[in-house]
Amino acid sequence: TLHSRTPPHLIGHDNKDNNMLRIKKLDIFIAKQFGLLFIGTFFICQFVLMMQFLWRYIDELIGKGISLDVMAQFFWYMGLTLVPQALPLAILLSSLITFGNLGESYELTAIKSAGISLMQSFRSLIAITLVICGVSFYFQNNIGPEANMKLSQLLISMKQKSPELMIPEGIFYDGIPNCNIYVQKKDVETGKLYGMMIYRMTGSYEDQAIILADSGMMQTTAEKKHLLLTLWSGEWFENMQSSEFGNSASVPYRRESFVAKQIVLDFDGDFNMQDAASLANNAKGKGLRQIFHDMDSINQVYDSIGRSYYDDAKRMYFYNVSLNKADSLNAVKMAKADKTNFDSLFGKKSVDVQKNAVNDALNSVQGRVSDLEFRSMITSDGDRLLRMHEIEAINKFTLALQCLLFFFIGAPLGAIIRKGGLGYPILISVLVFIVYYILDNSGYRMARGGMWAVWFGKGLAPVALTPIAIFVTYKANKDSMVFNADLYKEFFMRLLGLRLKRHVFAKEVIINDPDYANDTIVLKQMNADIDAYSKEHRLVSAPNIIDVFFKYKKDNEIERISEVLESVIEDLANTKDKILLHEMNKYPILATKAHTRPFEYKWLNIIAGVVVPVGAVLYIRMWTFRLRLYRDLRQIRQINQAIIVRMRDVK
Repeated sequence: TLHSRTPPHLIGHDNKDNNMLRIKKLDIFIAKQFGLLFIGTFFICQFVLMMQFLWRYIDELIGKGISLDVMAQFFWYMGLTLVPQALPLAILLSSLITFGNLGESYELTAIKSAGISLMQSFRSLIAITLVICGVSFYFQNNIGPEANMKLSQLLISMKQKSPELMIPEGIFYDGIPNCNIYVQKKDVETGKLYGMMIYRMTGSYEDQAIILADSGMMQTTAEKKHLLLTLWSGEWFENMQSSEFGNSASVPYRRESFVAKQIVLDFDGDFNMQDAASLANNAKGKGLRQIFHDMDSINQVYDSIGRSYYDDAKRMYFYNVSLNKADSLNAVKMAKADKTNFDSLFGKKSVDVQKNAVNDALNSVQGRVSDLEFRSMITSDGDRLLRMHEIEAINKFTLALQCLLFFFIGAPLGAIIRKGGLGYPILISVLVFIVYYILDNSGYRMARGGMWAVWFGKGLAPVALTPIAIFVTYKANKDSMVFNADLYKEFFMRLLGLRLKRHVFAKEVIINDPDYANDTIVLKQMNADIDAYSKEHRLVSAPNIIDVFFKYKKDNEIERISEVLESVIEDLANTKDKILLHEMNKYPILATKAHTRPFEYKWLNIIAGVVVPVGAVLYIRMWTFRLRLYRDLRQIRQINQAIIVRMRDVK
């Protein structure tokens, strides 16, 4: 009944669609191969990325006495933040190995011979990759921001742990409450600090102490609630402000010189989680909804700041407070219409008046410039915050799409190269990832600094690698040999004039025996042709330059001799005689055209002949090939004689 009501062309169409959408055993087989490799490569990539991240922050972890539970939290959150970066790299490596293994074991050839195209064999993995893209986006938008915020909070807290290990050289360190410490030099082995300058601020700006010391040492007390600072050879300067002096400017101070002195500073040396309020502007710790909300807030705040700056500038630079804008413009027009020479009036003033006027003008300009620089610094901070939020919003999409992009690079390359295991795949994966990382990191830095637009900086790497993915997918689908290493090796060996070795092996199964009688006749005739060719062309002598570059004549004799030789070798390869096989492997592979002219096309030869340095090199190269052909022909003649004698014995 159903068939009677349904048009025949639709019935066939429905069956075809069902076959396309139905999950087949081949899809399950390839998915299993990919899944096992993906799990393994994901953990390898995750481990490598974690080690790289850990190396960046090794100074904040070593020697701090951080407990195991804090370290476990650090590694956990670090691993979560690196999952979106490990996913595309794992897809690239696992897809490359999967199809490399299928090609190496000729399973891919069997799949194609069954009428299944390469894109059809990709379909199960494309579906899996799309699911991974969705998981990556969800992870970055929901789990990653919280993990990134916790990790940043842990890193700030670790930096505050054991500050005696963190004091840098040559800059002021404010990690200890109410203190700024400057150290000229630090001895890591002994823990001594040299050339110390300490600012202690226990109250207001006036109530502070300045301590200078030749050397010192900082240690944490046993209860880890204080720091013991031991100083040697120094001086102590301190204001003695008290209520009895009031606000008088004549405040006494105390000066003390000491040989050795110990100071106890309040500091909680235990690990304390820092407040996350300082990370409110961290764009990496926000999801898309919060990023867009905060961008609107930042735009609103800095737009109001910009409008207030603009109003201040109008009042300051364009018109006086006592005048309105129309009066100021009229005053400017009147000044332009006035023909008074202000330079002459200025020259009539005394030198002191001129100096005062110039100084007042310079001070006014410098004050305005400083004010504008300060205001531009505030607004540039807002622009930088907006750029960071835009970068993170785009990054959530690009990292997810990177999984799909790397699949369409890795899987076709594996089908083309047909090398499984961890050799070629790891090398190619590292090269692709390095190219992507360099482009992405360069675009990120340029976008963060405002030199490039954010969309351009973050889209540089995907746009650059998308044509590569399309190209390798097209070539793999067409069974192209563009990435065949043996072809490139043979091409460069021919280009550089390197000899190719002949490999003739004994066959396990021989259908037809060699025709020794006919081969003997052919080899004898070949020897006669070689003798005639050598006498006619005089290969040892230098060729005529005019004939080489400008009056080229075709020389097909060597091509004919080479074809005849290869046909004889192909026939004699069916022999069981090991001596004959050994002699045939001595035959050189002839370069049939390199001895005649540099290039195939006449106009290229003319250009090479006109350009003297290039022509000279090509002429010497061609002469070298003529000498090589002379030796090869002599060798072929000798081998022919030996093979003729051996065939007579075999018969």
